[in-house]
Amino acid sequence: MTIYNLYIFDRHGTMLYYAEWNRVKQSGITRDEESKLMYGSLYSIKSFVSKISPLDTREGFLYYKTDKYALHYFETASGLKFVINTDCSSTGVKDLLQQLYAKVFVEYTVKNPIWTPGTPINSALFKSKLDEFIKQSPIYGLKNV
Repeated sequence: MTIYNLYIFDRHGTMLYYAEWNRVKQSGITRDEESKLMYGSLYSIKSFVSKISPLDTREGFLYYKTDKYALHYFETASGLKFVINTDCSSTGVKDLLQQLYAKVFVEYTVKNPIWTPGTPINSALFKSKLDEFIKQSPIYGLKNV
């Protein structure tokens, strides 16, 4: 199983953080353009799911899967959006994203007195704790391609 990359957006669509681990193919556009494309896609998918769903779902959109990768989505009550791309065989990603929020984001960003909400996360401590958290997860790894 493999984790490729992670995006963290605030409720206004500002990319607060981006990280990648085992990403092989690059998008060919700037990181800023890529983040806007990702956020716009999420906005559209969430809208589509809420309008088309035959049931009244509480969680709405959680993930989609292609033949090459899976995109997993977690949104907090305050509107923070966590997006992680993995290989198709990864399981337990919803729990991983919830733990990432509680154990890494809250501890090393929200509780950081010098971080201002809505601004990019530049903390070296957050980066190292996130990297450690991801690499210790059961779904982190190098996929045989």
